[in-house]
Parts: sequence; C-alpha cells; structure tokens
Amino acid sequence: MRIGYARVGDHEQTHALQLEALQTAGCEHIYRDACSSKVPCTRRPQFQAAMACLREGDTLVTWRLDRLGNRVDDLVHQVVSLAQRGIGLETLKEDLAIDCNTATGRMQFHVFAMLSEFQNDVVSERTLAGLTAARARGRKGGRKAKLTGEALQKAGELMREKQLSINEIARIAGVSRSTLYRHLNPDGSPRRTT
Repeated sequence: MRIGYARVGDHEQTHALQLEALQTAGCEHIYRDACSSKVPCTRRPQFQAAMACLREGDTLVTWRLDRLGNRVDDLVHQVVSLAQRGIGLETLKEDLAIDCNTATGRMQFHVFAMLSEFQNDVVSERTLAGLTAARARGRKGGRKAKLTGEALQKAGELMREKQLSINEIARIAGVSRSTLYRHLNPDGSPRRTT
C-alpha cells in the first residue's frame, strides 16, 4: 500500500499542491500535519498516525524530503527505521525523484539530505553574521517600544492621579494593559527596564 504524508509550515496556507501530487502518485491514504519542520516527527500527530498505518511492503510517499524534516540525523533515522520495518520511502518533487527501495534511491537520499542540511546551516550562519554585523553598527534587533517619550510620561502622570482606570489609560496611550505595565509600575513610576 502507498501511504502519503504532507506537511505545511505554520506560514503556509494549504496542503493542496502536495495532496494533488500524492493522489496522482497513487496514495491510498494521505496524512497531513501543519507545523514547522523543526517540530520532530515524534511530535507530529498525523505523521505518527501514518507510521502506525504502515506495514511491511508498504511505501511512505512524501512530496519532498523537507516535508519529513530538515536535519540529516532525523531524516536518516526515519529512513533506517522504515527500512528495518521493510517499508520503503519515495519522494516526488526532488530534482530526481527518490525511491529508497533501490540502492540508487538510498544513495540519492543521503546526498540530498546532506545538501539540505548544508543549505540550512549556511542560511543560519549568514543570519547570525548579519545580526552580529548589525549589532556592531549599533543596531538593536526586535520591535520598537510602543510606549516612549511623552506618551510614557503622560501615562505615568495619569496613573499617579488615579482618576482613570488602567484600561482607560491604556486606551489613551494606544497600548494594551500589559504594555503599560511593562513600562510603568502600578504607581506610575517608570520601570528600570525601560
């Protein structure tokens, strides 16, 4: 039996493209998760359901290797685990489709998995280098504070006067209650972190 597995990341909207490819590939059952590739397979409920459904002689079909994960050690562990159970793995959308039921497919899998991890490592290194360079130029990451300057002083004054509720003061300042308390103590004095 051919069992399909589809996964979209949190930022993606739909499984449609993968589902169409898996149906065309003859998958009888298709399981799908919506989570980051960083979430281990052991914490993906539909992946676990697919694994429970697979029997010796079956094939797990996925759109691309990165649908299973983006770390070589995790991918290799999954392929070895499937092979030990007599289950094949097939991908549909690599530059060359991979069929781990063959020696060539297993070799392709290892090459693509290593290249995928290499690409992820390079992107991470570039991101960290960019952040380090930005910090060296005095740039600070993160979102700008919502409550600063005159608005912060005015909110502090209103809190000290105790004539308005915290909700009303937050509405006047254009921030939430939690943002107000992040910047000001209940008595209206500024917090040391601001």
